[in-house]
Amino acid sequence: MKKVLIIEDEISIADLEKDYLELSGFEVAIETTGDAGLERALKEDFNIIVLDLMLPGIDGFEVCSKIREKKDIPIIMVSAKKEDIDKIRGLGLGADDYMTKPFSPSELVARVKAHLARFERLINSSQKPENDIIEIRGIKIDKTARRVYVDGEEKAFTTKEFDLLTFLAQNPNHVFTKEELFREIWDMDSFGDIATVTVHIKKIREKIEIDNSKPQYIETIWGVGYRFRV
Repeated sequence: MKKVLIIEDEISIADLEKDYLELSGFEVAIETTGDAGLERALKEDFNIIVLDLMLPGIDGFEVCSKIREKKDIPIIMVSAKKEDIDKIRGLGLGADDYMTKPFSPSELVARVKAHLARFERLINSSQKPENDIIEIRGIKIDKTARRVYVDGEEKAFTTKEFDLLTFLAQNPNHVFTKEELFREIWDMDSFGDIATVTVHIKKIREKIEIDNSKPQYIETIWGVGYRFRV
Protein backbone atom coordinates (compact mmCIF):
# COMPACT_ATOMS: atom_id res chain seq x y z
CA MET A 1 0.00 0.00 0.00
CA LYS A 2 1.36 3.41 -0.99
CA LYS A 3 1.97 5.83 1.88
CA VAL A 4 0.98 9.51 1.72
CA LEU A 5 2.08 12.17 4.19
CA ILE A 6 -0.21 15.19 4.46
CA ILE A 7 1.38 18.24 6.12
CA GLU A 8 -1.57 20.56 6.71
CA ASP A 9 -2.52 22.71 9.71
CA GLU A 10 -6.23 22.96 8.90
CA ILE A 11 -7.52 19.74 10.46
CA SER A 12 -10.83 19.70 8.58
CA ILE A 13 -9.02 19.93 5.23
CA ALA A 14 -6.44 17.32 6.21
CA ASP A 15 -9.12 14.89 7.39
CA LEU A 16 -11.12 15.33 4.17
CA GLU A 17 -8.05 14.70 2.03
CA LYS A 18 -7.19 11.69 4.19
CA ASP A 19 -10.69 10.20 3.78
CA TYR A 20 -10.61 10.47 -0.01
CA LEU A 21 -7.09 9.09 -0.29
CA GLU A 22 -7.87 6.16 2.02
CA LEU A 23 -10.96 5.35 -0.03
CA SER A 24 -8.62 5.13 -3.03
CA GLY A 25 -6.40 2.60 -1.26
CA PHE A 26 -3.67 4.78 0.22
CA GLU A 27 -2.22 4.69 3.72
CA VAL A 28 -2.29 8.26 5.02
CA ALA A 29 -0.52 10.07 7.85
CA ILE A 30 -1.11 13.68 8.93
CA GLU A 31 1.15 16.24 10.57
CA THR A 32 -0.07 19.75 11.40
CA THR A 33 3.17 21.74 11.78
CA GLY A 34 6.14 22.31 9.51
CA ASP A 35 8.66 21.02 12.05
CA ALA A 36 6.77 17.79 12.78
CA GLY A 37 6.03 17.24 9.10
CA LEU A 38 9.67 17.67 8.10
CA GLU A 39 10.89 15.34 10.85
CA ARG A 40 8.45 12.62 9.87
CA ALA A 41 9.09 13.04 6.13
CA LEU A 42 12.80 12.51 6.65
CA LYS A 43 12.45 9.70 9.20
CA GLU A 44 9.83 7.52 7.48
CA ASP A 45 9.46 6.17 3.96
CA PHE A 46 6.55 7.87 2.24
CA ASN A 47 5.75 7.54 -1.46
CA ILE A 48 4.42 11.08 -1.88
CA ILE A 49 3.93 14.22 0.22
CA VAL A 50 1.03 16.69 0.11
CA LEU A 51 2.50 19.87 1.58
CA ASP A 52 0.62 23.00 2.64
CA LEU A 53 2.47 26.27 2.16
CA MET A 54 1.36 28.21 5.26
CA LEU A 55 2.27 26.17 8.35
CA PRO A 56 3.02 26.84 12.02
CA GLY A 57 6.74 26.75 12.69
CA ILE A 58 8.73 26.50 9.48
CA ASP A 59 6.71 27.13 6.32
CA GLY A 60 6.12 24.84 3.36
CA PHE A 61 8.89 26.42 1.30
CA GLU A 62 11.54 25.48 3.85
CA VAL A 63 10.02 22.04 4.42
CA CYS A 64 10.08 21.36 0.67
CA SER A 65 13.67 22.54 0.33
CA LYS A 66 14.94 20.38 3.20
CA ILE A 67 13.05 17.28 2.02
CA ARG A 68 14.42 17.71 -1.49
CA GLU A 69 17.97 17.84 -0.13
CA LYS A 70 17.55 14.31 1.24
CA LYS A 71 14.85 12.58 -0.81
CA ASP A 72 13.66 12.39 -4.40
CA ILE A 73 9.97 11.66 -4.01
CA PRO A 74 6.96 13.51 -5.46
CA ILE A 75 5.88 16.61 -3.52
CA ILE A 76 2.55 18.31 -4.21
CA MET A 77 2.43 21.79 -2.70
CA VAL A 78 -0.99 23.26 -1.85
CA SER A 79 -1.87 26.79 -0.84
CA ALA A 80 -4.63 29.39 -0.75
CA LYS A 81 -2.10 31.79 -2.30
CA LYS A 82 -2.81 32.34 -5.98
CA GLU A 83 0.17 34.57 -6.81
CA ASP A 84 2.45 33.27 -9.55
CA ILE A 85 5.51 34.18 -7.49
CA ASP A 86 4.54 31.59 -4.89
CA LYS A 87 4.09 28.93 -7.57
CA ILE A 88 7.45 29.83 -9.10
CA ARG A 89 9.19 29.71 -5.74
CA GLY A 90 7.58 26.41 -4.73
CA LEU A 91 8.38 24.69 -8.02
CA GLY A 92 11.85 26.17 -8.00
CA LEU A 93 12.52 24.59 -4.61
CA GLY A 94 11.69 21.16 -6.00
CA ALA A 95 7.94 20.71 -5.68
CA ASP A 96 6.52 18.61 -8.50
CA ASP A 97 3.12 20.29 -8.55
CA TYR A 98 1.24 23.26 -7.05
CA MET A 99 -2.48 23.23 -6.30
CA THR A 100 -4.42 26.36 -5.34
CA LYS A 101 -7.13 26.08 -2.67
CA PRO A 102 -9.98 25.47 -2.84
CA PHE A 103 -9.78 22.30 -4.92
CA SER A 104 -11.83 19.13 -4.97
CA PRO A 105 -10.49 16.14 -3.01
CA SER A 106 -11.05 13.99 -6.12
CA GLU A 107 -8.66 16.22 -8.07
CA LEU A 108 -6.03 15.76 -5.37
CA VAL A 109 -6.47 11.98 -5.56
CA ALA A 110 -6.09 12.12 -9.36
CA ARG A 111 -2.89 14.12 -9.12
CA VAL A 112 -1.45 11.85 -6.42
CA LYS A 113 -2.11 8.81 -8.62
CA ALA A 114 -0.63 10.49 -11.70
CA HIS A 115 2.58 11.51 -9.92
CA LEU A 116 3.03 8.09 -8.30
CA ALA A 117 2.44 6.24 -11.57
CA ARG A 118 5.01 8.33 -13.40
CA PHE A 119 7.55 8.08 -10.58
CA GLU A 120 7.22 4.29 -10.54
CA ARG A 121 7.79 4.09 -14.29
CA LEU A 122 10.92 6.21 -13.92
CA ILE A 123 12.26 4.05 -11.11
CA ASN A 124 11.60 0.87 -13.07
CA SER A 125 13.24 2.24 -16.20
CA SER A 126 16.35 3.18 -14.20
CA GLN A 127 17.00 -0.49 -13.37
CA LYS A 128 18.32 -1.42 -16.82
CA PRO A 129 21.67 -3.28 -16.75
CA GLU A 130 23.37 -0.81 -19.10
CA ASN A 131 23.22 2.95 -18.76
CA ASP A 132 21.26 4.76 -21.44
CA ILE A 133 23.10 7.99 -22.22
CA ILE A 134 22.35 11.02 -24.40
CA GLU A 135 25.26 13.32 -25.33
CA ILE A 136 24.70 16.60 -27.17
CA ARG A 137 27.25 19.42 -27.47
CA GLY A 138 28.76 19.17 -24.02
CA ILE A 139 25.63 17.94 -22.27
CA LYS A 140 25.60 14.34 -21.03
CA ILE A 141 22.30 12.93 -19.78
CA ASP A 142 22.60 9.56 -18.05
CA LYS A 143 19.00 8.34 -18.20
CA THR A 144 19.69 5.22 -16.16
CA ALA A 145 21.44 6.95 -13.26
CA ARG A 146 19.30 10.07 -13.78
CA ARG A 147 22.31 12.38 -13.71
CA VAL A 148 23.20 15.36 -15.89
CA TYR A 149 26.67 16.70 -16.72
CA VAL A 150 27.45 20.00 -18.41
CA ASP A 151 31.01 20.15 -19.77
CA GLY A 152 31.93 17.36 -17.35
CA GLU A 153 30.43 19.05 -14.28
CA GLU A 154 27.44 17.35 -12.67
CA LYS A 155 24.35 19.51 -12.19
CA ALA A 156 21.55 18.78 -9.72
CA PHE A 157 18.11 18.36 -11.33
CA THR A 158 14.72 17.76 -9.74
CA THR A 159 12.63 14.86 -11.05
CA LYS A 160 10.51 16.96 -13.38
CA GLU A 161 13.45 19.09 -14.58
CA PHE A 162 15.28 15.91 -15.54
CA ASP A 163 12.23 14.45 -17.28
CA LEU A 164 11.62 17.62 -19.27
CA LEU A 165 15.25 18.04 -20.35
CA THR A 166 15.49 14.38 -21.34
CA PHE A 167 12.28 14.47 -23.36
CA LEU A 168 13.37 17.56 -25.29
CA ALA A 169 16.88 16.16 -25.88
CA GLN A 170 15.41 12.89 -27.17
CA ASN A 171 13.33 14.83 -29.68
CA PRO A 172 15.79 17.43 -31.04
CA ASN A 173 14.65 20.19 -33.41
CA HIS A 174 10.99 19.32 -32.74
CA VAL A 175 8.86 22.22 -31.53
CA PHE A 176 6.53 21.32 -28.66
CA THR A 177 3.77 23.51 -27.27
CA LYS A 178 3.53 24.06 -23.51
CA GLU A 179 0.35 21.99 -23.53
CA GLU A 180 2.12 19.05 -25.22
CA LEU A 181 5.01 19.20 -22.75
CA PHE A 182 2.62 19.41 -19.79
CA ARG A 183 0.74 16.32 -20.97
CA GLU A 184 3.95 14.40 -21.64
CA ILE A 185 5.84 15.21 -18.43
CA TRP A 186 3.04 15.64 -15.92
CA ASP A 187 0.65 13.02 -17.37
CA MET A 188 -2.21 15.44 -16.99
CA ASP A 189 -4.19 17.24 -19.67
CA SER A 190 -7.55 18.05 -18.10
CA PHE A 191 -6.29 19.97 -15.09
CA GLY A 192 -3.19 21.75 -13.93
CA ASP A 193 -1.32 24.95 -14.75
CA ILE A 194 0.84 24.94 -17.90
CA ALA A 195 2.80 27.86 -16.41
CA THR A 196 4.59 25.03 -14.61
CA VAL A 197 6.34 24.26 -17.92
CA THR A 198 7.69 27.81 -18.19
CA VAL A 199 9.06 27.69 -14.65
CA HIS A 200 10.83 24.39 -15.27
CA ILE A 201 12.31 25.55 -18.59
CA LYS A 202 13.73 28.59 -16.77
CA LYS A 203 15.31 26.41 -14.06
CA ILE A 204 16.82 24.04 -16.64
CA ARG A 205 18.32 26.93 -18.60
CA GLU A 206 19.97 28.25 -15.46
CA LYS A 207 21.83 24.94 -15.20
CA ILE A 208 22.80 24.23 -18.82
CA GLU A 209 23.03 27.57 -20.62
CA ILE A 210 26.02 29.91 -20.58
CA ASP A 211 23.78 32.93 -21.23
CA ASN A 212 20.09 32.53 -20.39
CA SER A 213 19.20 35.52 -22.56
CA LYS A 214 20.70 33.72 -25.58
CA PRO A 215 19.95 30.03 -25.04
CA GLN A 216 22.00 27.64 -27.14
CA TYR A 217 20.11 24.48 -26.26
CA ILE A 218 16.44 25.06 -25.40
CA GLU A 219 15.03 27.70 -27.72
CA THR A 220 11.77 29.57 -27.30
CA ILE A 221 9.69 29.58 -30.46
CA TRP A 222 7.51 32.60 -29.78
CA GLY A 223 3.80 31.94 -30.00
CA VAL A 224 4.38 28.19 -30.28
CA GLY A 225 6.56 26.61 -27.60
CA TYR A 226 10.07 25.19 -27.16
CA ARG A 227 12.59 23.02 -28.97
CA PHE A 228 15.98 21.51 -28.20
CA ARG A 229 18.43 22.61 -30.87
CA VAL A 230 21.31 20.41 -32.06
